[in-house]
Amino acid sequence: MRRSEIPRLHGPVIVIVQVGNVNTGACDSVGEVCEVACNMNAWVHVDGAFGLWAATAPARKYLVDGIADADSWATDAHKWLNVPHDSGIAIVRDSDSLRRAMSITAAYYPDPRPKREPMQWGPESSRRARAIEIWAALRSLGTDGVADLIERTCKHAARFAEGFRAAGYEVLNDVVLNQALISFGDDETTERVVHAIQAEGTCW
Repeated sequence: MRRSEIPRLHGPVIVIVQVGNVNTGACDSVGEVCEVACNMNAWVHVDGAFGLWAATAPARKYLVDGIADADSWATDAHKWLNVPHDSGIAIVRDSDSLRRAMSITAAYYPDPRPKREPMQWGPESSRRARAIEIWAALRSLGTDGVADLIERTCKHAARFAEGFRAAGYEVLNDVVLNQALISFGDDETTERVVHAIQAEGTCW
């Protein structure tokens, strides 16, 4: 996203920036976007489904510069942390905004204010305890373990990209996280190579 191209809008506005595109790993300059957005009283949401975890890795932290100036953030634990699928995390700076957006009210529901009712803070009235697996992963890895996981897999992607280039194939992205986007010349050949790699079984 180019800060100079952001239109000056009036009324309720939300600007969504991306940290770690799922295909390329590309990251918007969040701090620059926040500066523009704040001047028009816009809400800034960070889609960090993949890349928000870069904040834990010293060599990748620069990719998330300025995220503290946003209003809300989302990331997935089921990607880099390898916990079960649908383990998403949403963080909102203003807790009252989150509660008003998500709360379910009806005459037969008790007043939720005396205590924190989980169903008043998310889109589902009931759900499995996804947080347990996330907590267990973070607890077992620790701060250094998460940082190592991010750095190690990013280095793997860079090594893949280097090897593919050396073999004469085209790397379509700037490898900043753990995605290397490769073309084998045309769609048909690329599909054939992907299927062959998966069938061979060394990697998937």
